[in-house]
Formats: sequence, structure tokens, C-alpha cells
Amino acid sequence: MTGSGPPDYTAFAPHYDSWFAPSDRVTEDTVGALAGLAKSAGAGPVLELGIGTGRIALPLTARGVEVHGVDLSPAMVGQLRAKPGGRDIPVALGDFRTAEVTGGPYALVYVVNGAFAELPTQDAQVDCFARAARLLRPGGLFVLDAHVPEALAQGAPAGGQLLPTRGGETVLRFREVDRAEQRYRSHYVVLGSGPAGGAEMHRTTVSFRYAAASELDLMARLAGLRRRDRWADWTGSPFTSASAFHVSVYERPA
Repeated sequence: MTGSGPPDYTAFAPHYDSWFAPSDRVTEDTVGALAGLAKSAGAGPVLELGIGTGRIALPLTARGVEVHGVDLSPAMVGQLRAKPGGRDIPVALGDFRTAEVTGGPYALVYVVNGAFAELPTQDAQVDCFARAARLLRPGGLFVLDAHVPEALAQGAPAGGQLLPTRGGETVLRFREVDRAEQRYRSHYVVLGSGPAGGAEMHRTTVSFRYAAASELDLMARLAGLRRRDRWADWTGSPFTSASAFHVSVYERPA
């Protein structure tokens, strides 16, 4: 996980993959795209910012990519370590703007599942771009995904959204958007079974600071990076005025 303090859902690290992770299809598309980008970036390891439970890192490693990671949450990294192959991935604990990373320079640095927006301020996000640029070798790539703010503000159902889970739990997400602060909050209500078989309810809130694609491009420029691609999703679909999401690929000039 990213940011200056662990999001509330790290308290539920043992359940993260079931309750909060995207679908298997989105995961497969993300891993496939990152594997292709790593190949195009040339030789060298890759670095995941907010590696968490290894949802992306482990299948990417299985494709022959050497993955390193940074994460703020020991609980999330503990879930990674408990999985087959999880102990073989080097992980630096700490805020990824400042955590000591010794495995570079990297061919690819990436942050996925909207985790970049967990950085709470514009300054923190600018610092992240600058750190990524320093960690990349010439010709290396920095990749992130994000919501399009206009679609984010318009797309929150008044009654909440039912999210799919892997374990049969019921997860409802209620989202509120603060346009003045460029911030949105996702409130989750999880209904599941308790240890004795009875129903249990859990609540958590995660806060994000969103940025328009043009603002992200400016952050990249300040860091000495240039935009190479922008897609509507991890399959590489064209980004258009109707897109609600984007994957942006930035390059450190050779």
C-alpha cells in the first residue's frame, strides 16, 4: 500500500484479496500488459509501488519478470510472504517516496489498482513521479492507472455499488466526491460470516486524491518524463472522451 499512512483496509489484510481486489480478468489483463511493457523497456528488474499481497507481482514473476516491491503495510506484505514464491521477492517497507530501494536502476516502475491516488496531496504525487524517474534507467517506463475525474464524479450510484468478491461475502461501496479538494472517499460495508458461523459486518473508509490526466502529464514533465501511451484499460483499448479510466505510460528519455 502507498501513501503516508496505511489505508484502513490494511486492517483486513487477510481478507484483502477476497474483499477488495479486482476481478481475475482485470488482474490477468494488468499482468499481461505489464509483462509486455517490461519486455519493451528492455533488460532489468521492475518495481511495484504498493506491492501489497502480491496479486500482480507473483503472476508477473511467474512470467519470468524479476519483480521488486515497496509497501507501507507490514500486514499486507505478510500476506505476500505467506504465498508460494512470496518470500523470494525483495520488498522495502515504507512510504514509496522515501523507502530505501537498492535493486535499481529499474526498467519499469508501476503502481496499479488506483493506488497512486492514495498519496494524499499534490506534493506527494509530484514527489512520487520524481522518485520513479530517479529509480528508472534511461529508456525505462513509469506506469500508473487512474479514474477520469469527470466520470468519477458522475458515476457514483446514490444507493451504493455491490462489488463482486471471491469468498461469497457481500461488499457494498459508497463513494463521495469532493470536487473542491480533488478528493474522493470510498466507504465499504462488508457482510460475511463470523468465526462461529454467524453474520458479521465490517466497515472501512479509504481516501484518495484524484488528478486529471493533464495534471499527471505535467507531474511527469516536471520529473523529466514524457508520456508514451495512454489507454482506456489494461487491454490497451484506445483512450477517448468517453473513457472513465486510463492507464498512462511515461518514459525516461534515453
